[in-house]
Amino acid sequence: MRVKCVICDNINKINSDSPEAKKLRNRLIHTYMCPTCHDRIKEKTIQRHQTGRFKLYKKEIIEDEFLS
Repeated sequence: MRVKCVICDNINKINSDSPEAKKLRNRLIHTYMCPTCHDRIKEKTIQRHQTGRFKLYKKEIIEDEFLS
C-alpha cells in the first residue's frame, strides 16, 4: 500500500496486511506520518517538555462512590 506523509508529502510503501494499513483504509480520520517526521516531532516535544513551560491539559477524573 502506498501512503503519503501528511507533513512532508513523502510517499512510502507499507505492508497492505499491517494493522496500520487497516486503520488507514477503514478510518478516514487516521493519517500517515513517516518515521522521520514522527521522530522529529517526538524530539521537539521532549525538548519543550523539559523547558518547564509545557502543559498537558488532562481531564480531571471525579471518583463518585455511587458509580463504582
